[in-house]
Amino acid sequence: MTPEEIVERFKFLGLNEQKAKETLKNANVTKVLLAALDEVQLQSLPLGAGILIYHLATKIKPQTMSKLNFICQYIASGKLDSTLRVDAALDYLLGNINEANVNIEEFEKACGVGVIVTPEQVEQAVEKHMVKYKQELLEKRYRFNSGIIMQAVRADLTWADGKAIKSEVDVQIFDLLGPKTEADLAPVPKAKKEAKAGDTTKKSKKEETKVSKQANVESSEDIGGATSISELMKKLPFHAPGENYKSDGYVVTPDTKRLLEEHLKITGGKVRTRFPPEPNGILHIGHAKAININFGYAAAHDGVCFLRYDDTNPEKEEEKFFIGIKDMVEWLGYKPYKITHSSDYFDQLYEWAIQLIKKDLAYVCHQKSEDIKGFNPPPSPWRNRPVEESLQLFEDMKNGKIDEGDATLRMKITLEEGKQDPVAYRIRFKPHHRTGNKWCIYPTYDYTHCLCDSIEHITHSLCTKEFQSRRSSYYWLCNALGIYCPVQWEYGRLNVNYTVVSKRKIAKLIEEGIVNDWDDPRLYTLSALRRGGVPAAAVNAFCAALGVTGALGAVDPALLHAAVRDHLNVTAPRAMVVLEPLKIRIVNFPSEQPISIQVPDFPSEPERGSHSVTFDKVIYIEATDFKEEMEKGYRRLTPTQSVGLRHAGYVIKVSKVIKDPSGKVLELECTAESTDSSEKPKAFIHWVSEPISIEVRLYEPLFKHKNPEDPNEVPGGFLSDCRDDTLKVMEAYADSSIKGAKVYDKFQFERIGFFSVDPDSSQTHMVFNRTVSLKEDTGK
Repeated sequence: MTPEEIVERFKFLGLNEQKAKETLKNANVTKVLLAALDEVQLQSLPLGAGILIYHLATKIKPQTMSKLNFICQYIASGKLDSTLRVDAALDYLLGNINEANVNIEEFEKACGVGVIVTPEQVEQAVEKHMVKYKQELLEKRYRFNSGIIMQAVRADLTWADGKAIKSEVDVQIFDLLGPKTEADLAPVPKAKKEAKAGDTTKKSKKEETKVSKQANVESSEDIGGATSISELMKKLPFHAPGENYKSDGYVVTPDTKRLLEEHLKITGGKVRTRFPPEPNGILHIGHAKAININFGYAAAHDGVCFLRYDDTNPEKEEEKFFIGIKDMVEWLGYKPYKITHSSDYFDQLYEWAIQLIKKDLAYVCHQKSEDIKGFNPPPSPWRNRPVEESLQLFEDMKNGKIDEGDATLRMKITLEEGKQDPVAYRIRFKPHHRTGNKWCIYPTYDYTHCLCDSIEHITHSLCTKEFQSRRSSYYWLCNALGIYCPVQWEYGRLNVNYTVVSKRKIAKLIEEGIVNDWDDPRLYTLSALRRGGVPAAAVNAFCAALGVTGALGAVDPALLHAAVRDHLNVTAPRAMVVLEPLKIRIVNFPSEQPISIQVPDFPSEPERGSHSVTFDKVIYIEATDFKEEMEKGYRRLTPTQSVGLRHAGYVIKVSKVIKDPSGKVLELECTAESTDSSEKPKAFIHWVSEPISIEVRLYEPLFKHKNPEDPNEVPGGFLSDCRDDTLKVMEAYADSSIKGAKVYDKFQFERIGFFSVDPDSSQTHMVFNRTVSLKEDTGK
């Protein structure tokens, strides 16, 4: 059938030509719609039934496709005469998916077949609910949300026609209020929004918009950004616990209904998710999204989330990674319901492997790993070996009688991308950190993941998009063993430009001395972000702003930095620090003793507290805040131009420039005048007096190119893309108010940027890492 012929058939349903052509672009709907058309006689359909057939084709799920003819006949006979009844029919069939034959009496009752709602019933129901809202209606008049009444009437009269309800509500409101007045027709005045402490800057608002646009792709399943993870998670259109069968692609078996009932008894109907990292490296920014989605979805729906270590590879797992993962989950603000390990279930996983072999759904194979890589490996010559032979060989594998690489256990299934018979077990003569030498065979991700989800009765197995190709294996394996099967949902992973997150590549950067360790602030591991002063709340806000999409893309680090600035701007108290100190002696200092000055922690909100700084005859300013020769546009201190001192209430003027023999400026002698009597200076600068010495580390981006791993952008490999001098260590002077700061405390150094106390700090020597910089200073 040609596209033109299909469009003509669709037009017979009542679709206009444009809608028919648009429908043709959707292969799935077209396929179902053509199948539905084969079940009915178009010429004898009741009025409006064609549109109901179209509605059916857009709503039906694969699980109920076997009942397509059944529903079509009900529409053709006029018994399902509204989209409301069609939807009810689909819901009933989904809820009774395991029933071979439809219980007609129950089905028709669930769909309201034969139920007639009279105009009198609609009128009486509207009157009943109008009484409840009469006073509010009189106050708000036509600005009242009449949808509230329509919804209440719908609850009373399930099968009433929506148009009839709306018409009756409109009539009765008109009878109560009369015609609209000029006030009713006037536009609603826009409410002025008051600025709040937490409001973002104009720039960061633009960044947020950019994040949202970047997160959105052309997919009906994409969820745009939100202001919080909780808000975002409540938008996700996932199934309710126990309604797994309603999810697209879920495989229903004769045991599904029983298993779901048992599952609900165990979970109490609560949402259960899990975060399942491999304990073979440090978590990075991409993991932050996974943590927020898994823990956040559970929290938003009053559920629980497991932290499950996928510890099936003893060669690469280390205790520090287990500890580091837990620390980062807790740093982001989440507490696991329970900490588990895939190794907790090794005995059960082994027993299930035996069951698969006995069912002839798994076999022992001797192909080498290099022989079965790629998309078109040769089929295994051992695929059809006798069950008893595979059982004995698998036992030999378990008992260490077969060398590494000489045998694997493979499952008899073809994955979505065509890969055949994924490996379930392989031999590794390595002791396990938890089970010791008990095992020398270890299960793979393809085998372990879904089975552990089943054991823990996970309701939503949330994973990144690259695992979509494993979904068929996931469902197949649970159903092959006759155990509870969770639902797998996929989302696009988070990548960030100008960085690498591969454990192997980060290890190479450390080995080459380019970065210091896994928590070096130039990296985008979570421990590095924390050490660099990035607040956990800012990371979570960043993830929320990105939304949840199916797209695999990368975002610019500037988007994360914008979220960090937004958070720190209202949480990090101000402090005055000079990075390159220039000594100034005030020759006419107005006091015999140092003066104590109260400086607000947050200048725009002085009520939030203050700290004391000392103002004495010797102060230090930034070397860049003084120039010997005046330049056009320069607004700070010169021999001919005075400058104000922030918070001090004084303006200083140069009286003498003191230099060393080479001509370098060592010190300035200045006079001070109160701001009350002096001319207003062009700028006010920060300063310190009686300071403490601190170490400041300024970090620059590590890589030159957006995609340092892309050979087209960086032919020489990612190591060749590293910048020189990405770390600058400086001895700086700070006001003494920060002396008692603790590790990870954060400050905004006035006019410089945000900084955090580094774990390297000691009681005698404080170290600060830059978090993010402010906008370039304009000299104000």
